[in-house]
Amino acid sequence: MKLLETLQLGRVELKNRIVMAPLGRARADAQRAPTELVATHYAQRSSAGLIISEACHISPSSATRTFSTANHTERQKHAWKKVVDSVHASGGVIFQQLTHVGRKALLSGLPKGERPVAPSAIAAFGGIMKENGLEEFPVPRELELHEIAPIVEDFRHSASLSRDAGFDGVEILAANGFLIDQFLRDVTNRRTDEYGGPVENRARFLLEAVDAVISEIGADRVGVRLSPYFRADKIDDSDPVGTFSYVVKELNRRGIAYIHILESRNYDETGDIPLHQRLVSKSTGGAGPRPGQPFLAPIMRKLFDGVLILNSGYDRETAEEAVATGYADAVSFGRLYISNPDLPERFRVGASLNEPDISTYYTNGPEGYIDYPFLDREAAVATHA
Repeated sequence: MKLLETLQLGRVELKNRIVMAPLGRARADAQRAPTELVATHYAQRSSAGLIISEACHISPSSATRTFSTANHTERQKHAWKKVVDSVHASGGVIFQQLTHVGRKALLSGLPKGERPVAPSAIAAFGGIMKENGLEEFPVPRELELHEIAPIVEDFRHSASLSRDAGFDGVEILAANGFLIDQFLRDVTNRRTDEYGGPVENRARFLLEAVDAVISEIGADRVGVRLSPYFRADKIDDSDPVGTFSYVVKELNRRGIAYIHILESRNYDETGDIPLHQRLVSKSTGGAGPRPGQPFLAPIMRKLFDGVLILNSGYDRETAEEAVATGYADAVSFGRLYISNPDLPERFRVGASLNEPDISTYYTNGPEGYIDYPFLDREAAVATHA
């Protein structure tokens, strides 16, 4: 399988092209530091070519679900070092995903008196389910111009803590409707200053954050996650092809290690037309192109010289096709990694997969986190011979 071949990613060599996608699982302590459960969880999944950690908050002004993780204090850094050491001792490679959630912060998680911030005062649709019911995303306040540079510095500082904790690199989350994504897209960015209007301005915040992180840890240890068609919280863009083509060109110019694209793999039935040339036939509910919009991965592939990782609904067969046809170098898996810690081995032998228990996604305990069974290889070979 092409998925099982090695891959050079920046300064590290991956033993395969199967990536563990970032998965927020709410297993931190009350100070948002990872617990011993987190170390066990990631070490169990160290057979992945690359592990990308759950999204970690870069400051107290970015806070969502209770027990979600962060990395902006010394205490958090030391806790993450134990996680990284466990992964490395098991032969794994791990990057830390860094984020500021912007308008998707919850009032219950922010310092007293603070409100979520965003490029413009437009609320996100939805919220997060808490013990007492749904806590909706509030209307954020628009960031003042002088407040943007300190957030860029927060990304740099958090990346320095990631490096000191031993992470092999960091992934900057510029996707999923969080703060950087809110700046990138013209539906959520209505600013009229140098951070709003044309794409060159809307991308400024992302590129400043990337440059700051590069200055701290080097371009070959930096990845960026993008989600051009993500619309689940009513974020959108009038020209995703133009917006993200510009972004990818600029990221390529900086020589970062990889780009990680969230793009649904729903296509129309077009017979033997190659997968990367197909168009979506219907809306995918928030992650894929609308009818008539192109699949962006092959466009981005031509614009980017580094490693391109795809994510969103792939399985063994479609991921293998993506890598074999060359429009992706690797594929990341989210839900499959929740319940299958040995996913590369299951793919290798064609074994059945464990089903995830949705009820345990955010329960802050070991159940549904570190207790999924590993494959009995001999039984699997006999079953699938």
